Amino acid sequence: MPQRRTVTSRSQEPRQRFAEEVKSLREKSGVSLRQLAEQLGWDWSTLGKLERGQTLGSPEVAQALDQHYGTPGLLLALWELAVADPTQFKEQYRRYMLLEAEAVSLWHFGVSSVHGMLQARGYARELIAAGGHQGEELDRQVEARLGRAALLMGDGPPRFRTILYEAVLRMELRDRQAWREQLEDLIAVGDQPNVTVQVLPFSAGPFGLDSTEVTFLGLLGGRTVAYTENAHRGELIEEPSSVERLQLAYDSMRDLALSPAESRKFIGQMLEEVPCDPST
Repeated sequence: MPQRRTVTSRSQEPRQRFAEEVKSLREKSGVSLRQLAEQLGWDWSTLGKLERGQTLGSPEVAQALDQHYGTPGLLLALWELAVADPTQFKEQYRRYMLLEAEAVSLWHFGVSSVHGMLQARGYARELIAAGGHQGEELDRQVEARLGRAALLMGDGPPRFRTILYEAVLRMELRDRQAWREQLEDLIAVGDQPNVTVQVLPFSAGPFGLDSTEVTFLGLLGGRTVAYTENAHRGELIEEPSSVERLQLAYDSMRDLALSPAESRKFIGQMLEEVPCDPST
């Protein structure tokens, strides 16, 4: 069999391919990073990070560049592929990420943090930085986490339920404005028809998953798998009886949680308690 001919020297890795195309289009236009930044009214260092693959930016950035270069949909399509690429996550999460992308439903319990799909930028950054990441690696991990929210948007998104222990909502960020934004996002996302947000208050007393962060993935064909994690490791659980035991504990705990309407009011009250930054 003849050896496959390489059609292009461009990277086949989605994130790097996006960065290469962004840089290639600028170079073909014959302008420098600073000149392009002036034309768009952006910070030139942000454009530099895009070209080096240190950040993916937002879909609005990709759309704006498509419009600027006259490449309708090209960069946005590459951006979507880069955001969805599971290889950008650490090895221990990759199998989970592949299943998450296929799930028709996700049920989550957060004992210590907001689910990655619902994390606002400031919240995600502080959380990931607390895990020891910094510099370019921190930027990459933040962008990868924020990209997961795309699964809840668009046509035919999965049904998503999260139950957050009150402790999650009591752990404020150092950046008060970022914490306000996270609480506001939790209220707003609960308005989506496919998303349910509930709070498990301290007053509920002891519960079966008091030390376990867990997500149940409902897959096509009726199979359900569970993913549990702590600060140091995650475990994908596929054995049916083990998944069922976790589900029974989750169901019992859901009975103790506030209703979605009560939860929205609870989060709103917490938002009122966050001191405003006097500089804003």
